Amino acid sequence: MTSATETQLRTAEPPPAPPRDTAAAPRWSLPVLLAILALAAVLYSWNLSGSSLNSFYSAAVLSGTESWKAWFFGSLDAGNFLTVDKPPLALMVMGLSCRLFGYGTWQMMAPMTVAALATIWILHSCVKRVFGHAAAAVAALVLALTPITVAINRDNNPDTLLVFLMVSGAALALRATRNGRLLPLLGSAACFGLAFNTKMLQGYIALPAVFVVYLYAARPAWAKRIVHLLAAGVVLAVSSFWWAAAVSLVPASERPYIGGSTDGTAWNLITGYNGLGRILGGEGNGGGGGGGGGGFSGTAGLGRMFNEILGGQISWLLPFAGIALVGGLVLCGRAPRTDPTRAALALWGGWTVLHYLTFALAEGTMHPYYTTALAPGIAALCGGGGVLLLRAFRRDRRWLWVLPLGLGVTAVWAAVLLRRASGWNTWLWPTVLVVMALALAGLFVFRSGTSGLRLRLLAVSVVAAVVAAVAGPAAYAWSVPSGSGGGGMSGTNPTAGPSTGSGFGGPGGGGDGGGRGFPGGWTPPGGQNGQGGQTRQGSQSGHSGQAPQGAGGMPQGSTSGTRQPGGMAGGMGGGMGGGASSELIAYLKKHQDGAKWLLAVSSSQSAAQLIVSSGEPVISMWGWSGSDKAMTLARLKELVKKGELHYIQLGGGMGGGPGGGSTVSSEVTAWVQKHGTAVKESDYSKSTNTESSSAAASGSSAQSNQSNQSTIYRLDASDVS
Repeated sequence: MTSATETQLRTAEPPPAPPRDTAAAPRWSLPVLLAILALAAVLYSWNLSGSSLNSFYSAAVLSGTESWKAWFFGSLDAGNFLTVDKPPLALMVMGLSCRLFGYGTWQMMAPMTVAALATIWILHSCVKRVFGHAAAAVAALVLALTPITVAINRDNNPDTLLVFLMVSGAALALRATRNGRLLPLLGSAACFGLAFNTKMLQGYIALPAVFVVYLYAARPAWAKRIVHLLAAGVVLAVSSFWWAAAVSLVPASERPYIGGSTDGTAWNLITGYNGLGRILGGEGNGGGGGGGGGGFSGTAGLGRMFNEILGGQISWLLPFAGIALVGGLVLCGRAPRTDPTRAALALWGGWTVLHYLTFALAEGTMHPYYTTALAPGIAALCGGGGVLLLRAFRRDRRWLWVLPLGLGVTAVWAAVLLRRASGWNTWLWPTVLVVMALALAGLFVFRSGTSGLRLRLLAVSVVAAVVAAVAGPAAYAWSVPSGSGGGGMSGTNPTAGPSTGSGFGGPGGGGDGGGRGFPGGWTPPGGQNGQGGQTRQGSQSGHSGQAPQGAGGMPQGSTSGTRQPGGMAGGMGGGMGGGASSELIAYLKKHQDGAKWLLAVSSSQSAAQLIVSSGEPVISMWGWSGSDKAMTLARLKELVKKGELHYIQLGGGMGGGPGGGSTVSSEVTAWVQKHGTAVKESDYSKSTNTESSSAAASGSSAQSNQSNQSTIYRLDASDVS
């Protein structure tokens, strides 16, 4: 890095953009990039089989390997009763990998790891073309070491693919802005459309910045720019809505219910739960930052990114990125309209501001890992804007204090974040302050160096400042694969670093993990609701934090010892998040009697765990939040009459109760209790239910246990009148 910095320091003025594409790369550039990619590969894959993935998506991937119909729709179960509440693109990618190489943790995560590394490479290439190789190296390093990015890139949530597609779209848009050609712009639109099919409207957050930058800064004339944008709009619409349109062409009776919708359609999912519901709350997203779905990340407000939950995940370099953005734009001054430096700053600055405001003010469900989408913008601004500030620091006394101010604020904020983690690496925050102070002293002393020893010492000072700036996030990032920092809920709500916050499902929680919600003593990751002790409607269930952790970060009680698909045993080493009572699963399989589904349960959390553990289709009657109207009384009677379903589970403390108390679920519950035959736990379990015995000795304990007890009922065609 020292030689890299020396090269950059010799540059008195930012060179024009075109030569960047053709200039020979310095000898250090490729080795530095490869070293960063190698570091990222280690962080994203080290001990991956020992970490817990999100069983919700694991179940859908497994179902996609067993049914092409389930693969296309993104069905939770291979019987295609209900889909997950997202478009299926990420599931399709992971599903294809598992079809080719077998179902397992590594097979599922391989394409996501490749996408994560490709994102770093694309960002490096994009920043390099405008700001130079040193700026690109800094941007790549910052992105690779962003703590929440490391955490989510080790999980099977769709965010990794989402960020890859959005960064690809931004890079292509900047290329189109520089060269004025239509094809890169169309490619950008296609990427953002595919991002929409990964996580719907979240894939569009950066689009306004892309639109404005191209409209203002692209080389073609106004009329041609507008025509180009209209053509890109057509591509965006096609690449965004092809899946929803295809789903709508399939009759409702022949397709699964679209999870997260209120009417079983993909269009409703787009406009409701995965649309404005995420921003305004409601639509199954909770009611606001303090007590609703937003509580996963603390109270909604402009300061949310700096609170105790999100601060250590994403905010380390946010202050510096803001200073670099403003300073860089001022430095561009009266540059020509097509100036590529200003265009790049505007796009990545717009990316950062739009994501920041969306996540900070969202009143609906807001998980910490959503903020990984902020990381590319922060990284690009730190690299590109930081180099601009360094040049201004060296050549203009009016800018003498801007870069040192940004670096000093970064070091102080890092110390604040590190001190929040009481007793965790207490040596680190004073080290960061000391190293940054020495680096700043070196910057001032050797500022005017142009060659020889003074230039090399200036380069060392710059490198020391970069090291001090990334030391905190690097420590948080390493805590994820090393298991040394605690962090948040693996799979369900992945975070990095030590426990510093108290959001629902975030660091610092203290869930029960008692396993009372399902016969056989099984508890889903994240407490009895599988989501950090809170349903996605935002109602607390008495478990405000994370479940106790077992080996490898796996919540206790989530492994089962049952044989998993792909020949892997015991919850696939913790990697797939699977697990349920092996005795119960064996009983249900033995008495399945040719039924299409092994069991029907109330929530998707429960169904997913059983699907992964048993390898059999399991029905989620009312989806993740309990508000889906997938199972009606008429539909249940039809399934039972056809012999496609025999067993239904009702009750329990993990979302196992009636779906949100709706009329539909109440009718189903009442009918099952009236006509079904209850299955006794003694019919499948050889062990003594010590919890029930203890409850029998105490009236209050018995009453408490009864409220959490679940019951499985057997129904046959003869029970349908």
